[in-house]
Amino acid sequence: MTPSDAISRVYRIVDAGMNRIGEGLRLLEDVARLLLGEAGVTEQLKVMRHELVRGNESLHRKLLESRDSTGDVGVDINVPGEDGQPDLPAIVVANARRVQEALRTLEELAKLPEVAPQLDSERFKHARFLLYTIEQDLFGRLLRQDKAGRVRGLYVILDTNSLAGRSHLEVAGQVIRGGAGVIQLRDKTTPKRELLALARELAALCRDNGVLFIMNDYLDLAVAAGADGLHIGREDLPCVEARKLLPIHMILGRSVTGVELAVTAEADGADYIAVGSMYPTSSKETAMVVGPEMLSQVRQATSRPLVAIGGITGNNAAEVMAAGADAVAVIRAVICADSPEEAARQIVTEIEVKDGQTD
Repeated sequence: MTPSDAISRVYRIVDAGMNRIGEGLRLLEDVARLLLGEAGVTEQLKVMRHELVRGNESLHRKLLESRDSTGDVGVDINVPGEDGQPDLPAIVVANARRVQEALRTLEELAKLPEVAPQLDSERFKHARFLLYTIEQDLFGRLLRQDKAGRVRGLYVILDTNSLAGRSHLEVAGQVIRGGAGVIQLRDKTTPKRELLALARELAALCRDNGVLFIMNDYLDLAVAAGADGLHIGREDLPCVEARKLLPIHMILGRSVTGVELAVTAEADGADYIAVGSMYPTSSKETAMVVGPEMLSQVRQATSRPLVAIGGITGNNAAEVMAAGADAVAVIRAVICADSPEEAARQIVTEIEVKDGQTD
C-alpha cells in the first residue's frame, strides 16, 4: 500500500465517521424537536451537527473522493440482536452511542499529521462529553413521557389512615391483581425513616408488576425510594420548584380545583393533573366539591392526563370518565372493601365499558 493509498483510507474512516455523526444527530434532533418539543435540547443538537459536519470545502472534496460505499466490507455484516424490536428510548441510546463512538474515532484520527490541519481533535472531544449529558437528558424525558401516558384507568391511593392497620403491601398486591395501573402512597404521620422502607417495598412491587408507583407530598422520599413520580397538593411545595428538583425521568402530579389552577400547573411542569373533589368524600371532609362539570372544563383547557378524585366508586366511575378523565383515583371504595381485589376489578370494568374496551 502506497502512502497516498493509506491517507485515502484514513479519509474514508473520517468520511464514515462524519456520516454517522450527521445521521445520528439528526435523529436525536428530530426526537427532541418533534416528539418532545424541547427547544433547548433541539438547539444544542442542531448547533453541534452544523459545527461538526459542515467542514470546509477542501475537506469535503477529499472525503467524497475517498468514499467507496460499494467496496465497504462492513455493509453485509450482521450483528446478533440488531434485528430486534427496540423501543424509542433504546433507539435514542443506540444513535447517541453511534455518534459518541464516531466522535472518539475522529478525535484520535485528528491527531495524525496528515489530517490534523483540517480536523480539531479537541472539538470532537468536547462534543462527545456534551453528548453524554444530552443522551441522559433525552432518555430521561422519553421515560417521563412514557410514564405520564400510563396514568390511565384505576389509580389507587394507599392512605395509611384509611387502611386502618391493613398491610400496605398486601392491599397493594390485591389491587394490582384487580387491575390498578397506578398506586400512590399517602401517609402524613409515619416517621420518614419507616416510611422510606415501606415506599421502597411498594416501589419494587409496582415495578415487578408494571404498575406506576407515586409518592405523595414527600419529594425526598420519592427520589430515595425510586418512585416513578411525586404527587403534590396546593399546600405543598410549589409545582415549578418540585419540577426543578425532581430527576428528569420522574413524573409530577398536581391537585387542582379549577381551570386556572390546571393551566398554571401544566405551565409549571405538572405531567398529570388531579381534579377534585368530584363528590363529597369522607377521606377528606374539608375538600371542595367541584363535580364532573369542572372536570369537563379542565379537559378543554389542558392536554395533560387528568385524574378525577374525590368520592369516586364503582357507581360513578363511568360518569367522571365520560366527563374527560383519563384515570379515576379512589381510596376507601377499594382499600376499605372486604376484597380490595374485587372492588378494584369492578371499577376497572366500569372504566373499560366507558372506553369500549370490553366485548
